[in-house]
Amino acid sequence: MISIPKGTKDIIPQESYKWHWVEDKFRRICERYGYKEFRTPIFEHTELFQRGIGSTTDVVQKEMYTFEIADRSLTLKPEGTAGVVRSFIENKLYAGTMPAKYYYITPCYRYEKMQKGRQREFHQFGIEVFGSANMLADAEVISLAYDFLTDCGIDGFKLHINNIGCPKCRAEYRKALQDFIRPNLDRFCETSRGRFDTNPMRILDSKDPEDQKYLVGAPNILDYLCDDCKNSFAEVQAHLNAMEIPFEIDPGIVRGLDYYTKTAFEFVSDKLGAQSTICGGGRYDHLVEEIGGPETPGVGFGLGIERLLITAEACGVEIPQDSDCDVFIAAMGPAAQQHALVLAHKLRGGGVRTMTDPSGRGLKAQLKYADRLGASWCMVIGDDELAKGAVQLRNMKESSQEELPENEAISKILDI
Repeated sequence: MISIPKGTKDIIPQESYKWHWVEDKFRRICERYGYKEFRTPIFEHTELFQRGIGSTTDVVQKEMYTFEIADRSLTLKPEGTAGVVRSFIENKLYAGTMPAKYYYITPCYRYEKMQKGRQREFHQFGIEVFGSANMLADAEVISLAYDFLTDCGIDGFKLHINNIGCPKCRAEYRKALQDFIRPNLDRFCETSRGRFDTNPMRILDSKDPEDQKYLVGAPNILDYLCDDCKNSFAEVQAHLNAMEIPFEIDPGIVRGLDYYTKTAFEFVSDKLGAQSTICGGGRYDHLVEEIGGPETPGVGFGLGIERLLITAEACGVEIPQDSDCDVFIAAMGPAAQQHALVLAHKLRGGGVRTMTDPSGRGLKAQLKYADRLGASWCMVIGDDELAKGAVQLRNMKESSQEELPENEAISKILDI
């Protein structure tokens, strides 16, 4: 038997209704906030992610699914932002009305160690705002994520925020951090040692317990912010307080992608065991320019759907499962079976979810099948009903039944 690749998961029909539920909620809240949907290819040229995400990140160095074809290096998208930025530039959307506000729902691919809710093929919600350097945009992005999680019934989550500075003040912090780490550098893990020269801030995000021991007392990025970054951080906090969105300042948030500047935030929950991130994002004022576009500030977030659904389950959220059909047509005999197709065609044309039995089973088996499908109504037709132009209309919930002319029965269902 050929089995599913490791790190992937089938979404079978018995589970897909949960995905429809959460995707519908995300689309609706994005529409309320004025965001338009963006769809980009599942693979891009590898250099897009090298330039956009950062060549020193774990994602680029260790986790990308990259392949060569026709002398070109292509990569399955490991996250959603870079592709949206590429399309934003390529289609000259920066020449349109700004700020531009987009959302996307996309599969992503990373070859990484699997954890609960973290797979090698995963699915991501994301939003991006281009063209506003004002911290009002950061606050709106955070508020959308907050409202979405609340609307999904997620409770107990916390919002952590930080400001990781701009290139100007981060250079000073980088030197201070390196000076702090250097005396114990040989005690850090191989991954952290490799980041020391290229991206020392990522060492703060190390999951190695030994590394964290030697990071106690490390310099705080907030102590090195320039006046502009300090003011920006104060503005974000003021906006969140005005909306009564609770938050905690967490200087340890650095995010895993190189393109972030100033605002960085995470929504975390302990519903997955250890405190885990269910949504993360921030500002990226130089990403559009880095990928080849005009200087355009940006801010956004990404949210893993698998982790969200697991968190919702842990919170006791009951996702409603609709029935498979509204009307089932049970037919007895070849002529009635053919006429059932005609009736079903009419009802479906009126927007009614209608099913018939393609197996030619007996009436009792068909009624049992209709019950399993959760049908609200059942039309029963046989030779007698065909001769009279009538149907037996059965209310499945009330277990009541009446004979009605065919057109009257159809009108009754369409009017419900």
